[in-house]
Amino acid sequence: MAETTPTEYFIQGVTSNGKTFRPSDWSERLCGVMSGYGPKKRGPNARLTYSIYVRPTLLGNVKTVILDSRLREIEPMAFDFVMNFAKDNDLLVTEACELPPHHGTQQQGS
Repeated sequence: MAETTPTEYFIQGVTSNGKTFRPSDWSERLCGVMSGYGPKKRGPNARLTYSIYVRPTLLGNVKTVILDSRLREIEPMAFDFVMNFAKDNDLLVTEACELPPHHGTQQQGS
């Protein structure tokens, strides 16, 4: 059986009425809270790094959090926490699938 590409949710720092969400570091704060969820993230020697499942980025000039659907399998309550944060703050959420590196739209090295 072929492995399916995980879904990613892009939570943008813009409300449904077009206003920029504040505070300006909201994406880093949210991802910091979720940093404990991921491979090898437990124990006294765990370093504080962003989770591979919840990570901040910029799309253009818009602060965005990318939420990987695989978090739902690992910790459903953590996944729901992030999605409910977006809903409670009226943030735009777009669902997409990650394109594999060999997909035709990816640039080839020269």
